[in-house]
Amino acid sequence: MTKKLEFPENFLWGGATAANQVEGAYDVDGKTLSLMEMIPFKEIEDRKNTSGSKVTKQTLLDSIDNKAGLHFPKRHGIDFYHRYKEDIALFKEAGMKIFRMSIAWTRIFPNGNDKEPNKAGLEFYRNVFKECKKQGLEVMVTINHFDLPFWILEKQISWQSEELKNNYLRFAYLVIDEFHEYVKYWLPFNEINLGALIATSLLNENKNSMLENVLASYNDLHVQFVLQAKVIKYARKYKDIKVGCMVADVTSYSIDCNPENVMENLKMDQMKKFFYYDVMAKGEYPSYALRMFKEYGVKIDKTPEDDKILKENPIQFISFSYYMSGTTTKTGGELTEANGLKAGKNPFLEATEWGWQIDPIGLRYTLNQLWDRYHLPLFISENGIGVLEKLNENNTVDDDYRIDYLGRHFEQMSEAIKDGVNLFGYTMWTPIDVVSASTNEMSKRYGLIFVDYDDYHNGTGNRFKKKSYNWFKNFLETKEI
Repeated sequence: MTKKLEFPENFLWGGATAANQVEGAYDVDGKTLSLMEMIPFKEIEDRKNTSGSKVTKQTLLDSIDNKAGLHFPKRHGIDFYHRYKEDIALFKEAGMKIFRMSIAWTRIFPNGNDKEPNKAGLEFYRNVFKECKKQGLEVMVTINHFDLPFWILEKQISWQSEELKNNYLRFAYLVIDEFHEYVKYWLPFNEINLGALIATSLLNENKNSMLENVLASYNDLHVQFVLQAKVIKYARKYKDIKVGCMVADVTSYSIDCNPENVMENLKMDQMKKFFYYDVMAKGEYPSYALRMFKEYGVKIDKTPEDDKILKENPIQFISFSYYMSGTTTKTGGELTEANGLKAGKNPFLEATEWGWQIDPIGLRYTLNQLWDRYHLPLFISENGIGVLEKLNENNTVDDDYRIDYLGRHFEQMSEAIKDGVNLFGYTMWTPIDVVSASTNEMSKRYGLIFVDYDDYHNGTGNRFKKKSYNWFKNFLETKEI
């Protein structure tokens, strides 16, 4: 039995990718390496415990000579650099209205301090945007999607370095100036709560625990808050574009109704979820964060000018990734994987092969939380399920589990809109198979479109529609699940 869902006529349905996971062509037309392209593939023994896949500074440095003959999946991606017209045509055929993508910093300024931007890089993205416009797709651009340039490792600099700050702003301002006529929606940083932590962890290996890395990352995060506010201020010169944020959602429930656990979950919500939005939407550090900083000895190196920039340049919309939820206890409990982090297990939820707990109702819960607290337009910038898949004899994948996953999440989105939430769009992760950000696997497949590469990039690279592709196309026409 089918059910018809309610969505606004102008709702933006689409898909999301990242340059370092799709483009390939890592050494073509002047491009240099990003840190993400220097991470080798490593066979995973236990997909529900990937914490052993730690990347060190030495791992990255060893990738230059690659004496061990390792494979680097993100250098190859899915060859979007050469096949973007084919892929964008498939997105259009599915009925999508928006494509979220990122711009590779190292394709525009290969050496960081180049006197002039790389013309070949600018031309590539201009051609991609023109193709999107030709196919009737709006574009949302992530300016930095985790792919920091290799030169920051060479120079041993962090986000607190004036050189890195200035180079980022130069890059961000340039791409806005170059592409504002094609791109309406901009995100200065991908999953800003994870991005600063990733950078800090790579560049500060003397930290012994996750807590130490988190505490050390708050100053890098502050820099990104300020840089994002400066991008928002700069972008106001173009009246037709909007600048928002992107946060990796961390939805959590108390494991039970014990008041101690409920209080612990409130603290979890505050520091792992609302803290980021509070600073970016309200322009100031919340009192609960100031207490935590004091108790843990964290000193944010900020100036009165920083405070002014944050206060005067709040985000214009909220976007976030949503894959799973977790639970919280004061005494600790059984943990599972959660998009680069760990989350408490929930006995009422099923999980993917990678331990990510599937919680469609949690998406409605999250949408209501964010709308009630901020009253800013909301956009789901990532949501999807990664599964091990192979083509069958009919050159397709019968991925009924993905159809079920998407349908149940779409239903809860519709319910949230009925609740009064201003949700204006959704880009699934991903419309097409890509190299996994967290595990470097091609075999962890998210797409509606199968790409014929294995984890070592054996294969043709050809594209094949999965069963979910045709289901999604029909859903966009009928709104029936």
